[in-house]
Amino acid sequence: MSDHFDGTRFFNPGRPENLGIGSFLRWRWSRRPEPWPTHIDEPVAPAPLAAVGKDRLRFSFIGQASVLIQTNGLNILTDPVFSERASPLPWVGPKRVRAPGIALDALPPIHAILLSHNHYDHMDLASLRALAKRWGAPILTGLGNTRYLGRRGVPGGIDLDWWQAHSLENGTEITFVPAQHWSKRGLFDGRKTLWGGFFINAPAGSVYFAGDTGYPGPFRAIRHRLWSPDVALLPIGAYAPRWFMGEHHMDPEEAVAAFDELGARAALALHTGTFALADEGIDAPAQALTKALARKAIPSTRFVPPPFGFALEWTPETGISPASS
Repeated sequence: MSDHFDGTRFFNPGRPENLGIGSFLRWRWSRRPEPWPTHIDEPVAPAPLAAVGKDRLRFSFIGQASVLIQTNGLNILTDPVFSERASPLPWVGPKRVRAPGIALDALPPIHAILLSHNHYDHMDLASLRALAKRWGAPILTGLGNTRYLGRRGVPGGIDLDWWQAHSLENGTEITFVPAQHWSKRGLFDGRKTLWGGFFINAPAGSVYFAGDTGYPGPFRAIRHRLWSPDVALLPIGAYAPRWFMGEHHMDPEEAVAAFDELGARAALALHTGTFALADEGIDAPAQALTKALARKAIPSTRFVPPPFGFALEWTPETGISPASS
């Protein structure tokens, strides 16, 4: 028992219960989604560097919530999804409209994987098996996920509770932090495993990866218990309609509020432009983000939708900018 586990299922303290199957069916039957393209060609990005030094903090967006983070000699992957569909079945379900910004076989050696929760657009077993076979990197994740992964041929899991930290071999510390979300992969396993985000403390700077989260979420608590991150990786998509998505997915305006509450110096906008999971159009999140930043008089260069595959770097002097080499 804890403040987020009732002995059977995890929960979000102080927040309402998940909407049930009736609400899901109401949404499905009444949907009026904005159309998405079936495929978008992106320019081919240069292959990522094998590694960067301890004074550099580098990000390459792969798609959805998948990011290659490079710093201090480490290559860290968040929520790696390289499959064509975010679905339990390979022939049905949301299909990606953009190829991964970095192909799986073009990745540099991976030293750690951060797995925020078990939804199909974040936990992709085929990708995790391929990564485990190639590098065997540890998979940091929430309570209960290691057992699930191990039974499905994915070794290397390390279960963490909220606020629990794990140090990688070179001393880089990663803390599993709360998120306002939920978990479910099958019919009867709702909230049986823990969800969350990650806070990376590295010599070149600190990074907060939110995974999926609603608002007001954990942002003030993270700033209070840890500190303001240099770079926040925040979701801005899969938010419409609000009556159904609002509790567990931020919209762009809420993401800007989260950015402000965290006190982050810069942010990258994730969870957009890859899979059509909700009713907003493919360009709506980025357009709404631009307007929300303007309303708060925050320069758009501080909160950036990253390009697919092309590396960005953060420094205290220049903020987020295209990587030079």
